Amino acid sequence: MKDITNELPLVVKDHIRAHNAPDPELLMATLAPDALLNDNRREFLGHEAIRKWADKEIFGDKVTLDPQVAYEQYGSIIVRCKVDGTFDKSKLPDPVVLTYYFNIQDGLITQLVIMLNTAVAEPAI
Repeated sequence: MKDITNELPLVVKDHIRAHNAPDPELLMATLAPDALLNDNRREFLGHEAIRKWADKEIFGDKVTLDPQVAYEQYGSIIVRCKVDGTFDKSKLPDPVVLTYYFNIQDGLITQLVIMLNTAVAEPAI
């Protein structure tokens, strides 16, 4: 895996910026119209479903992302982020670190999987 922490693709930077701004329109502009998003083993397909999820669970809970490390592996972008917000953290580790697995095509996110991993592989760089 190649460390790209300081070289994230623009669409990934914009996606993170949209969380932190907060900017729902920018978030949606980073996603292909038929993008698939999986968060906590729940799938959301397309802009309408993703927008409903984001309005409630990202912007409603004031979720912010602080990228810690990012890698490229076989065309996928993997970003580990410290996550904060007003969501219920009572059953989550402190800090909350989620891994975001981005697939990108033609400058848009086509698939995004968000995971709270219990074990993390450390790549040899």
